[in-house]
Amino acid sequence: MTTFKTLLLAAALVAPAAMTATAADAQVSGIAVADAQGAIANSKAWNTARGQIETTYKAQLDQAETRRQAVARELQPLVTAFQTAQRAPGATEASLRPQAQAIQARETAANQELARLTQPAQRAQQYVIEQIQAKLSDAVTAAVRAKNVSLLLRPEAALFAQPTADITAAITTELDRLVPTVSTAVPANWQPNQGGQQGAAPAAAGRAPAATRPAPQGR
Repeated sequence: MTTFKTLLLAAALVAPAAMTATAADAQVSGIAVADAQGAIANSKAWNTARGQIETTYKAQLDQAETRRQAVARELQPLVTAFQTAQRAPGATEASLRPQAQAIQARETAANQELARLTQPAQRAQQYVIEQIQAKLSDAVTAAVRAKNVSLLLRPEAALFAQPTADITAAITTELDRLVPTVSTAVPANWQPNQGGQQGAAPAAAGRAPAATRPAPQGR
């Protein structure tokens, strides 16, 4: 599993006028920020389902990780040879192209193989996410009303925000209430986004990353 995206909100000095606030700090009024992806990632339904998926598809995920490591070892000598050729006097884009293409072709084939191995787990995690996303709008609405928010922004859209302006946790709380559990058993005829839900999952269950290598660059 890849780690969940960390919320990035600027830390700021508390203004003297706000020092008198007590429990009111938990109340947001006006403009707030929220990370919908983070809210789903922290939900009980997602984290429970994630563990179930990792257990159910452990064999495939372990196989994918083993292959990923093997491919990385296979690619490294090719990358090293390419980098040596790249530094050689007189190296040109044309002379380097065959090596670069060979590396790219091998990596593409490896990524396709890894995708096949992890596809069942990724399909299950997509199904889980869509179930949670189906209640995301209701969760946001409830959190916005509870916090007296008139304008809600994504964290990246705000140049600055006090930590108390972040209502991501409140949205997670609402998600936990609205969708406490989800199923990881994907129906045979299910297709991603068939319910109209969009958005990336917080993390792909057991997704094997592509073999890492320096990107070939011709001169």
